[in-house]
Amino acid sequence: MKFTHYKLGHVAAGTVAEVTLQGSAANVRLMDQSNFNNYRAGRRHRYQGGLAKRSPVRLQVPRSGTWHVTVDMQGLRGTVRSGMRIIYAEALKPLPAINEGSLRDLPSLVRNVTHEQAPGVGASDQQVFDVFISHTSEDKAEVVRPLATALRDAGLSVWYDEFELRMGDSLRRKIDRGLASSRFGVVVLSRAFFGRGWPEYELDGLVTRAVSGEQVLLPIWHDVTKREVVDYSSSLADRVARSTATHTVEEIASEIIHVIRNPPDG
Repeated sequence: MKFTHYKLGHVAAGTVAEVTLQGSAANVRLMDQSNFNNYRAGRRHRYQGGLAKRSPVRLQVPRSGTWHVTVDMQGLRGTVRSGMRIIYAEALKPLPAINEGSLRDLPSLVRNVTHEQAPGVGASDQQVFDVFISHTSEDKAEVVRPLATALRDAGLSVWYDEFELRMGDSLRRKIDRGLASSRFGVVVLSRAFFGRGWPEYELDGLVTRAVSGEQVLLPIWHDVTKREVVDYSSSLADRVARSTATHTVEEIASEIIHVIRNPPDG
C-alpha cells in the first residue's frame, strides 16, 4: 500500500499535527510508534483520525512520545497531495491578556522637550508637539485621523501629517525627529504595520530606551491579536498598551489627554 509518511518525532501531549490536503478525500491517521509499525506491516492498528473530506485536518497528540502521521488513498479513488505542520503544545496555551496598566505608572511616556533636544530640526520646524503618532497609511482613516482629531480638538498639537513608512533608515530618522520634538509618542500596531517587514530590533527600538529599557511610546493594537504581536516581537507584547478591540479611539485619546495635562512624576 502506498502512503505518505510524516514523522513527528518525540512530541509532548497536546501537540497538534495539521495536515493540508489538495485533491480528493484521503485517510489521515495519527499513530504512536507501535501502531505505525503495525500499519506499515499491514497488521491491525489503532489510530486517531480517519477519512478526511475537508482541509486542514488537525489531530492532537494524546500523550507524550514518538508519533507518526500517514495519508493514504486505501479504498478511495482519485489523487491527493498533502502537507503537514506541527503546532507545538506551548503555542496552543492561552496567552495572558493585553497589558493595560495605568499610563500614570509610566513617567517616561511624557517628556519635557526643548529645542536643544531635537538636533537637526530646521529653523522652520522649531515647534514642540504634544503627541507624535507612528503609523502606516492603511490605518490613517480608522484610527490615526480620528485619534489625531480628538487630540487636536482638546487643544493638543499632533505630529503625524506627512508621516509615511519608507525604508528602514528613513523610518528611524523620521521617528527620531518626531519623538525629539514631541512630549508623548504613540505607535499604531496592525497587520499592515507588521507587513512592512521592519526588523524586530527596529520595532523594539521604538518602545524601549537603548540602555534603561524605559517605555517611551504607547502601542495601540488595531485588529491584531496578542499571538500576532508575540510572534513579531515578544518583548513588545509585554509593554503597556491599548487596543481598539477593548477601547474606543475616543477613550484612548481621553487617557492620553489626561496624562499629558497631568504628567506623572518622573
